[in-house]
Amino acid sequence: MIKALMQNVTLLLVLSTNVQAVAAEFSDGPVIFGYGKHAPVQQDIPVEKSTELKVVFDVSQAGKDGTLNRGYDSVARFLNMHVANGVDIRNIDLAIVVHGSATNEMRSAKAYKAKYGKENPNIELLSILMKNGVQIVQCGQSAAYHQMANEDMIDDVEMALSAMTAHALFAQKGFTLNPF
Repeated sequence: MIKALMQNVTLLLVLSTNVQAVAAEFSDGPVIFGYGKHAPVQQDIPVEKSTELKVVFDVSQAGKDGTLNRGYDSVARFLNMHVANGVDIRNIDLAIVVHGSATNEMRSAKAYKAKYGKENPNIELLSILMKNGVQIVQCGQSAAYHQMANEDMIDDVEMALSAMTAHALFAQKGFTLNPF
């Protein structure tokens, strides 16, 4: 009994060490640096290099306590990890539909500072994502609720009638919804 217990403790220590080693391997890039950290994975279901990905992400919650929104970082991670694994960036078509409390994160630097008295922590990443072809769509209903006019938004963010409408239109274009 004691021998079996000691073996289990040894196994847990080995697994713990391996988990720490894997966690240390997370890195950013190769497309977006400073964001979107990902780890190499031994895949049982490999992603073919010719894979075409059309994915829309839904972001409805603001970042915690005015920090960078993890939802936008997930989009950077998705892009980085697939390109790092050989998928041609030209085969990746990504979009983000923003609504709910995340709406205020779509405010331009000037509008955000006027409302909150500080810098918008999401502007840099959102700009980098858009420069890499990510389409960002703001829910018009949420914008109206949060009293955000089109001219208050970050340049190149598009306004939709609603998040529901935007998701329906992306679905018609063959996008899948990423649930994370």
